[in-house]
Amino acid sequence: MYRPLIQHCNLCGAPVQHRVPAGDTHARAVCTACEHIQYENPRNIVGTLPAWEDKVLLCRRAIEPRHGLWTLPAGFMELDETTEQGALRETLEEAGAEVRIDGLYSVVNVRPVSQVYLLYRARLLEPRWDPGPETLEARLFAAGEVPWDRIAFRAVSETLRRYFDELAGGGRWRVQAFDID
Repeated sequence: MYRPLIQHCNLCGAPVQHRVPAGDTHARAVCTACEHIQYENPRNIVGTLPAWEDKVLLCRRAIEPRHGLWTLPAGFMELDETTEQGALRETLEEAGAEVRIDGLYSVVNVRPVSQVYLLYRARLLEPRWDPGPETLEARLFAAGEVPWDRIAFRAVSETLRRYFDELAGGGRWRVQAFDID
């Protein structure tokens, strides 16, 4: 369920009212003083599934949310970067790993928090990594070694399950697109 985040106008600072402006179809944050319309849009999460042989590199989170749990190296896309550039940046920042992207693997709509995950299959250039400050540790896991009950986010656990299923089936990769409601 959508909960508006914008409470004040970013131009004049007056309170906003959430309503459907004339000619629009969705409620927007409309300034009560200057009528400026502000848009709230989903946030893109970009990252990689870094593989070495039959294993995937996971990072144990050093930050909230989900401190101490495992995830793929991923994070919010920044302005002025492509999704691939963001995925490479996040992999380097969180895992300290250099990878080569092999293609888009999953697109996950996480409606309750208005996020869209774009995760890329990637190959580690070397089996080396040096986790950054947002990561407690990073490790390679085969399918049977993944701490499934300690994965931080459903989008990641479902992506990993699909990846390992396809890997076991010979690695005929196709883009996984699914929703989490």
